[in-house]
Amino acid sequence: MADEDRSSNVTTSRASNPGSQTSLRHRNQRRLTEQLLKGGPATQADLARSTGLSTATVSNIVKSMAAADLVTLTPVTSSGRRAMSVRYNGDGAIAAGIDFGRTHVRVVLANTGYHVVAEKEMPLPMGHRAAEGIAAAADLLEKLMAEATVSRAQLIGAGAGIPGPIDNRNGKVIRGAILPEWVGINLHRELEDALKMPVFVDNDANLGALAQLTWGDQGGVRNLVFVKIGSGIGAGIVLNGELFHGSFGVTGEIGHVTIDEHGTICRCGNRGCLETVSSTAVMVEQLSRGRKVPISTADILSQAAAGDPATLRIIDDAGTAVGRALANVANLISPSVIVIGGPLAELGEVLLSPIRRGLRRHAVPVIGDSITLAVSPLRSRAEALGAAALVFQNDPTTLIS
Repeated sequence: MADEDRSSNVTTSRASNPGSQTSLRHRNQRRLTEQLLKGGPATQADLARSTGLSTATVSNIVKSMAAADLVTLTPVTSSGRRAMSVRYNGDGAIAAGIDFGRTHVRVVLANTGYHVVAEKEMPLPMGHRAAEGIAAAADLLEKLMAEATVSRAQLIGAGAGIPGPIDNRNGKVIRGAILPEWVGINLHRELEDALKMPVFVDNDANLGALAQLTWGDQGGVRNLVFVKIGSGIGAGIVLNGELFHGSFGVTGEIGHVTIDEHGTICRCGNRGCLETVSSTAVMVEQLSRGRKVPISTADILSQAAAGDPATLRIIDDAGTAVGRALANVANLISPSVIVIGGPLAELGEVLLSPIRRGLRRHAVPVIGDSITLAVSPLRSRAEALGAAALVFQNDPTTLIS
């Protein structure tokens, strides 16, 4: 009897032992799920690198998760080799991503499997105030929820970005934003009051960088720069796989790198900043001279496609200046990839060629030659998708039962 009791105690002890094989497998699966929630779909090799688990362990866990319909496996090509991309199937939780622009607001709804459930954009008047933009976002969110039959209980939070710096010490939008009417507001607090849910905020360029790692095809990249060229120019910087926010959240302001010390006064107060020669606002102004009706950014795209000499020259000059500014960034942090986003990304090589030329001319040769330069495949959706990913980046363990 004593032996039976002793045997029973040993069995019970093994079953509850946190160091048992069952417990270890559960922890490893949790780690893998957290990474899929944070980083989006990834190959098994990338998952092994990001989690620190062996490739064999990852393969076994993925196989059991696929059998339980927790993940979907899709054949892909990674570094020239065939691989399987692993996508978490989700559990009904939905995140909202909000992108505030100078003349628009875009809202997306996405699930934990990184599938877009619904999305919509609406125009906003130039010079709109924060209250107007936030009210429009709240209204758009309600409409999308109704159209996609998403309940309030499914929404775990909202991410949001604006084209300007946010001081993470106090949550306020500071000078330098493309939306000067928003300067001084606490975007986090105002949005939480309006949306009645947890909110996470960041600069739109940072969200664009995050989108490349989660929604784009740079999931395995550890050092990356995302550059948004629009009415303003900003960069999101990823170092060692993490967004870099500096000491208080204001980083990547390459739009205010001095290109011409005798140039035009910039809205930041300095002279000859990159934005004064390469922003879409400046391009529109230059190409609208002598016209009765100002052109739009869409016109720049169509005129470039038609081979208009003036348009191509302005794009060439702007791209070369962007490349020069990026050379300074490259010499400091040596990223492996630089991704160009914003409305002009659709120009493809027409924009990349002068940027590459400016980059190689001013960067240390070995650095300039080693960088991969690409346009974002996410186009105008990048910032909103990055905002949704920001929600999943914040304590994803709360999403796992």
